[in-house]
Amino acid sequence: MTDDATDRDAAGVVAFAYEMGVLKRLRRAGWWHVGVRDPESVAEHSLRVAQLAALIASEEGGDPARAAYLGMWHDSQETRIGDIPHSAKPYMDVASNERITEDQVSVLPEAAAKSIREAVTEYEAAETIEARCAKDADRLECLMQAVEYGEAGYKRVTGWIESSRARIQTDFGRRLAEAALQTSPLAWRDR
Repeated sequence: MTDDATDRDAAGVVAFAYEMGVLKRLRRAGWWHVGVRDPESVAEHSLRVAQLAALIASEEGGDPARAAYLGMWHDSQETRIGDIPHSAKPYMDVASNERITEDQVSVLPEAAAKSIREAVTEYEAAETIEARCAKDADRLECLMQAVEYGEAGYKRVTGWIESSRARIQTDFGRRLAEAALQTSPLAWRDR
């Protein structure tokens, strides 16, 4: 039998998980600018960010699990504010990701809430190798998605490629960006 506090903790985690489920339906809005009718969801983006963050961290001497964890939470705030394209951000006064996360995790048991708050704070500060790897993974994932949309026939994706590429900081991240620009998105099928 459980007590009321345990039931509240469980209910809080479930409510939070339902909120995170919104990311599966929330589309990455910037891609509408180039005509993509059904762009990737924030959750789809975040999955590949977490995967890439782990791989970059492995090569950069960081903790792959920590980098993946940071990548997993990097856009979780978008359940509350939506995916705001970079072109709209100068016109918006939006709370910080740390502030939004604080509200989101208020229903969680303290250990879980603390884990997510610390991950978001670390990601945003970008002072650790894991955070830098996760940020590079976010940029690399955007670059790769632009390449994939370009291959699918969407035009004017070059801006996403160039801006993402220019902001990648780690050596391995830069190497991956160069490889992504020279490798077909279907190259894996030929192996």
